[in-house]
Amino acid sequence: MGIFVNPGNASFAEALNSKIYVDKSGLISVINHRLKTKQKYICVSRPRRFGKSLNLEMLAAYYSKGCDSRRLFDNLVISKTENYAAYLNKYNVIYLNMQDFLSIGKSVEEMIEILTESLMIDFEDCFPDVKLYPRFGLSYNLKRIYESTKKVTVEDNGGSVTEYEPFVFLIDEWDCIMRENMDNKDAQKTYLDFIRNLLKDKPYVALAYMTGILPIKKYGTHSSINMFYEYSMLESEPFQTYTGFIGEEVKALCDEYSIDFESMKAWYYGYDLDGTELYCPQSVLMAIDKKTFSNYWTRSETYEALAKYISMNFDGLHETIEKLLAGQEQPVDTRTFSNDMVTFTNKDDILTLLIHLGYLGYKSKKKTVYIPNKEIYYEYVASIRIKGL
Repeated sequence: MGIFVNPGNASFAEALNSKIYVDKSGLISVINHRLKTKQKYICVSRPRRFGKSLNLEMLAAYYSKGCDSRRLFDNLVISKTENYAAYLNKYNVIYLNMQDFLSIGKSVEEMIEILTESLMIDFEDCFPDVKLYPRFGLSYNLKRIYESTKKVTVEDNGGSVTEYEPFVFLIDEWDCIMRENMDNKDAQKTYLDFIRNLLKDKPYVALAYMTGILPIKKYGTHSSINMFYEYSMLESEPFQTYTGFIGEEVKALCDEYSIDFESMKAWYYGYDLDGTELYCPQSVLMAIDKKTFSNYWTRSETYEALAKYISMNFDGLHETIEKLLAGQEQPVDTRTFSNDMVTFTNKDDILTLLIHLGYLGYKSKKKTVYIPNKEIYYEYVASIRIKGL
């Protein structure tokens, strides 16, 4: 077991031991059907506080060879599925939080260098029988490790089957470069090229599951990592029920803790993902813990974060915000958004960014936006007051 390679299950065990745990292990079953297929590249983008990192901890605990997690999962939804035991702790896992590496490196190049060196150290510890060549980079050495797992099984009919042990890649905060190096397109391209060279069309990849706030960055009409299937606040099927709390889950929690469901709904509901009622988990949990409905969004965001964008008066954006505050839905065209935080050509680009950040709800069938709930409404009020709009 290493730090980043084949991690343990302590973080997920801590989640299970918490006062409230909502079972999202059904996600594993969906992913199991994509292992070692062309649909194995998955990118899920959601706003902050929606449970993205917890899901990654769950996936690491389930797949990683670095631990025995049967006792953690035996009573969860995933244990009732047909392929539960077949994949439990059967994969070499690489689990990376890109924000951690970016915080250490002074540049994207240094970040990638530190990440590479960190993984090479883990490779040496976890695969001591494989001759490694650090100067040849990650992809080359991953291929060497992959080839070292080759097993040839002779079948009864005289034929043979060749099997290998590919890796599961779990990447959190994949988009931190786009958020913290907003204006540095060269840095963003260097980073995306690194992800592509590490993962695209590589035989050692059984699964690549990334999470972040933003969808994958576009350059023109293309992306350098276009092998990923994206599931965002705009299009989420079939992952809409697994990142965030759905209505039935919140109703059950309100019944258990004697909380008024209609008040909970007014404060924290409002995200409609392909017809699924979605709530921000952290706000729901804070309201239950404190037994008070309040604006908990500011615990992880600041008013300035929203004010910065609504002060950009593209195409009468201010008038649109006024209508949204009055409870009206407004049309939006999400197609021109460049999936970053600085490239805006019109009002719709700003509105689309606000959808991804969680400041607007989106109805995909009607192609309209709206302010989802009281919590977010008061964010707008505070931001407008700060900017004097």
